[in-house]
Amino acid sequence: MTDIALLLTANLAFLVAVMLALWLLALRLKDVSFIDGVWPLGMLLLAVATWPRTEGDPLRKGLLVGLCALWAVRLGWHLLKRWRGHGADGRYVEIVETQEREKGWSFGKTALLFVFLPQAFLGWLTCLPVQLGQVAAQPAVGVMGWVGAGLALFGLIFEAVGDAQLAAFKKTAAKGAVMDQGLWRYTRHPNYFGDACVWWGLWLIAAETTPGLFAVVGPLFLTFTLTRWSGIGLSEKASKKSRPGYEAYVKRTSAFVPWPPKKA
Repeated sequence: MTDIALLLTANLAFLVAVMLALWLLALRLKDVSFIDGVWPLGMLLLAVATWPRTEGDPLRKGLLVGLCALWAVRLGWHLLKRWRGHGADGRYVEIVETQEREKGWSFGKTALLFVFLPQAFLGWLTCLPVQLGQVAAQPAVGVMGWVGAGLALFGLIFEAVGDAQLAAFKKTAAKGAVMDQGLWRYTRHPNYFGDACVWWGLWLIAAETTPGLFAVVGPLFLTFTLTRWSGIGLSEKASKKSRPGYEAYVKRTSAFVPWPPKKA
């Protein structure tokens, strides 16, 4: 049986080392915004690194790593392409400037303590289903596992369609216009909802095993982050300032779970 504590500790140390290398890159670029694009890829690295050190059911391991890879590569490419096209993210610029103004911290210190080290821990925590789900050899993948695989695949498609619809809208929309078409008519954040579905699905695959069952903290934390912490709150704060019609959009459209819009 795999030593779970040793596995998780080694994985965390590995991801911290990856983030330290990326921090050095950020020092050269004077920009930390690429972290959003490499964060999902970091979780894929954990999934792949866990495979040879565990003795779990091969089919379950294949489902977990394969679905994680589809999610990470798609989302990582999308976010890195957006960073290359739009430059520094205002959220991160504000974090750096605030710490410099209030505490006198350098760019490097803020980037390390507020961005890269926290992202290492948070990525490791979110990725617990893919790590712990690979540990136990029994039982074989059952109904709950296949339901989880279906949910993860649904979330991946939902998120990708939402991102594609928004990208197409931005190419022709006037400045300050509100995207309320396609999936965005039913939820203000189809990308976040899809993300949550992916990781709850991966947890269902893992939860057929005892170690994987305890990985529920991963999707719980991700859902809290998306809905209550740094997801919806930060993105909508900026939208309300820059888009005159956004308040009305908020009143008629579900924040997270897709739902028919309210009538005016």
